[in-house]
Amino acid sequence: MTSLETSTTGALVGRDGQRRSWKLPIVYGVLTLLGLVLLVALGRDGAASFALSQSGDAVTLPPLVLPARVTGIVAVLVAAACTAWSVRLVTAHRRQPLWLPVVFALVLVVGLLAWATAGNTLPVPGLLAGSLALSVPLIFGALGGVISERVGVVNVAIEGQLLAGAFVSAVVGSLTHSLAAGLVAAMVAGMLVSFVLAAFAIKYLVDQVIVGVVLNVLVLGLTSFLYSAILVPASGVLNSPPQFTPVRIPVLSAIPVIGPVLFDQTVIVYLMYVAVAAVTFGLFKTRWGLRLRAVGEHPQAADTVGISVSGTRFWNVSLAGAIAGLGGAYFTLAAVPSFSKDVTSGAGFIALAAVIFGQWNPVRATLAALLFGFASNLQNVLGILNSPVPSDFLLMLPYVVTIFAVAGLVGQVRGPAAAGKPYVKG
Repeated sequence: MTSLETSTTGALVGRDGQRRSWKLPIVYGVLTLLGLVLLVALGRDGAASFALSQSGDAVTLPPLVLPARVTGIVAVLVAAACTAWSVRLVTAHRRQPLWLPVVFALVLVVGLLAWATAGNTLPVPGLLAGSLALSVPLIFGALGGVISERVGVVNVAIEGQLLAGAFVSAVVGSLTHSLAAGLVAAMVAGMLVSFVLAAFAIKYLVDQVIVGVVLNVLVLGLTSFLYSAILVPASGVLNSPPQFTPVRIPVLSAIPVIGPVLFDQTVIVYLMYVAVAAVTFGLFKTRWGLRLRAVGEHPQAADTVGISVSGTRFWNVSLAGAIAGLGGAYFTLAAVPSFSKDVTSGAGFIALAAVIFGQWNPVRATLAALLFGFASNLQNVLGILNSPVPSDFLLMLPYVVTIFAVAGLVGQVRGPAAAGKPYVKG
């Protein structure tokens, strides 16, 4: 009897049943080779300056100056070491630690930034602030996706929930001139979209993915029609909502680099911080979270101990929609001054990718959303700096990062066991 057996997917499984996958080492190796070609073979001379402070900061730091070619070489060497360590872990049947992809991605990003900005100055606080701004709706959407899928309902309709929240918050905010009313309306709109998803998926046992796709198309078509037919002719009355203004938190906002980025933000960003902490604590430290996870993992066992599977799923999917609706409100009450067609631009699908990349964990999903927001903002910054990266590739960058993250860097993931499976009592 050999110590390893080959699974149907071609991966190796050890005696303990742990699947040994070469996916991560292969991805690491491919990216390291790309880094070798770009950062070493096609390396650029000159120095890249990273500005760590902005005018008006309480603490001013000197810029960090790195030689582009040397930084690229060091980045490739560290990436190669990470690849070798990943190979060793796989051959030893050990799990890949979380720090390994973080270090691997970080060194390659620094090397790429040094290569792309050689001879220029990169404003790091501006890059981080823009990344956070683009990540806010992704994080709200990802939190909604985590709750929904943890309870057993695949939430492909995040895009529709974000879009409905953006549209309704713009209209209600314009009519009432109240930011609070706009936020509440966005939550209600996201919840209504979730009601439809929950009704068809839980009561009528319709395929959850199909319902989600149909809802996305429905909300997109409905909001586009209402925008052209109603909002455009009366934009001054129906599409001019008030805007959140940044609120600086004393002391915390004075922390170098990250202080102005994290603690000089609008109220809705601070609500996002609270939502991440509340969902994380609730899922893993409360009775509500225990029931929710039980229904998503083993609904039959949950039903046996008296938990209403259908009721738990319905109300938690509705809660997920309300949270995603808040992300939609960010588009029209904080990011841009009005609603426009397809203002979300596929953010819901990237949020869904963040859920998978984050392994259905609120904190990890938040980090994944921040990564995707960083990739989206990086294309804008590199375009402004006239980097040698082709503009077409810059437009593809966020989606390339998403594909690599979900297909490779995430390794072996397993979602909630009952996600996507309708439950019939008895």
